[in-house]
Amino acid sequence: MHQKIVCTNRKAHHLYEIEDTYEAGIQLLGCEVKSLREGRANLSDSFARIVDGEVYLYNFHISPYPHSHEAKNLDPTRTRKLLLKKSEIKRLAGKVQEKGYTLIPLKVYFNERGIAKVELALAKGKKVVDRREDIKRREMERELKRKYKGRIK
Repeated sequence: MHQKIVCTNRKAHHLYEIEDTYEAGIQLLGCEVKSLREGRANLSDSFARIVDGEVYLYNFHISPYPHSHEAKNLDPTRTRKLLLKKSEIKRLAGKVQEKGYTLIPLKVYFNERGIAKVELALAKGKKVVDRREDIKRREMERELKRKYKGRIK
């Protein structure tokens, strides 16, 4: 499976505990697709919500395409509709109503057919203590690798 990744949400794994991921289509205008192909997008601070049985992506910034007249009038962080199956939306709606769950986009990419997709994650926010523990664990693993580098074959 070959895919061209446009942008990723680098803070997502640090701030959230990822439970499950879904692939969703995204409703875009032509000038937005051209901007995405150039990699002019930013996923930080973006999130998804379910409103009236449909999923929408908020705060996803796509810079205006410089060679388009219609792009100049568009809001770069406008709300965009995500395309999922009804069964997936129902499953997500049930989970999101539970305490602490939220929908976070992990990455935006073009699949092998050239269609823009969003990898959406069902996530639970990490507490500050959990984040500190993750950092300690990573440091310990790094230390062990450094210590035993070259000895294990």
